[in-house]
Amino acid sequence: MFMHNKRLQYTVRVSEPNQVLGSFMLEQFGGPDGELAAAMRYFTQGLADDDPGRKDMLLDIATEELSHLEVIGSIVAMLNKGAKAQISEGSMEEAELYMSLTKGGNSHTQSILYGGGPALTNSSGVPWTAAYIDSRGDPTCDLRSNIAAESRAKIVYERLINLTDDPGIKEALGFLMTREIAHQKSFEKALYAIADNFPPGKLPGLKTFADTYVNTSQGGAEPNGPWNSGKQWERVDELESSLPADGGDGEATVQLSSIDMAALKALGARTMSQQEGDPETGADLGAGPGAGKVTGGDKGGAVDMDEARAMAQRRTAA
Repeated sequence: MFMHNKRLQYTVRVSEPNQVLGSFMLEQFGGPDGELAAAMRYFTQGLADDDPGRKDMLLDIATEELSHLEVIGSIVAMLNKGAKAQISEGSMEEAELYMSLTKGGNSHTQSILYGGGPALTNSSGVPWTAAYIDSRGDPTCDLRSNIAAESRAKIVYERLINLTDDPGIKEALGFLMTREIAHQKSFEKALYAIADNFPPGKLPGLKTFADTYVNTSQGGAEPNGPWNSGKQWERVDELESSLPADGGDGEATVQLSSIDMAALKALGARTMSQQEGDPETGADLGAGPGAGKVTGGDKGGAVDMDEARAMAQRRTAA
């Protein structure tokens, strides 16, 4: 059960309206790393968690995220107050009103469609979606995801702070940014309060593959570090000699019934490619300068982009 306290968790003081800045602020209202996504992520996790301590923490933070949604939404609403009044009352000349609404970002949509209110969209106008919620129901997996989510939100708040000189907005955003740090610390503590928190889940990894680093980025410099070298890694540099990893033949197989096998053979025979001959195609029939070698001749091509542009100009002139 919830009760609404009419006082914001942090006082919002906006110096002057700025609908473009308001549209940018929507990133933390209805965006993937915004406050609504965070609240829904932690609520769903908390409701399902059987550990009383984690459950309480998740529901506490989820509820606080709703208060942060109220703070950032209030900032958006205050930034849009001027545009809301002007477009509702039509008190500006048409040209002036049009220019005020099209200064950039998604501000015109916010003003016309949502009347200057905070819409559940990101800063580009993309509607909020439950697809932002990536909970999996395993505490070690979800807590790591939460840590990453708080980190991303902190960075987005930093970028928003850099977009404004309004001291009141900067202070409010600084508060919200810092709460992301506090939440990350709580999630880190909760993760490491689980004795065996890596790997996630119950099943152990397979010893043959758990310590292998596969060097698939070859050619040029080969930077080494603790992520790919050292005592804990068995490094594979020669891929051809190490594949397949299971020692098999590397082919995909399936056991089919006699009925399925007969149908598969019929399908293969019907769709078999003819390896002999050289069929004439639509590309051959319509080939012009620059098409290269086609059936019946060589249409050539340009040696570089300058010649390609010159060839195109000659064709246009002709």
